[in-house]
Amino acid sequence: MWNINKLLSGGWNGFKYAVKQLWHFIEIEIPELLSNWRAVPRLMMVAYGWAFMEVITWFMALENPNNAQAGLVSVVVGAGAGWFAIYVNGKATKIKNKD
Repeated sequence: MWNINKLLSGGWNGFKYAVKQLWHFIEIEIPELLSNWRAVPRLMMVAYGWAFMEVITWFMALENPNNAQAGLVSVVVGAGAGWFAIYVNGKATKIKNKD
């Protein structure tokens, strides 16, 4: 964490340097980290897994499921195949550093 007193004691140049470093981190490092770790596809798979479990739990708790309810479960399960194919076949983008 930055020490505010140390940052402000550098004057305007110290502040500009700190803002430049922060902007570099936001513009270069964060996208590269998210891309290399494939964070967004992994979060999407976790969200799908949670939705899948909720739908399956709901469906199994029904006393007399009808065709519409079974159709919903089929759509959710079928969407999982699409999500998984996109996740497996997707590749991390190579973000090149401008420096």
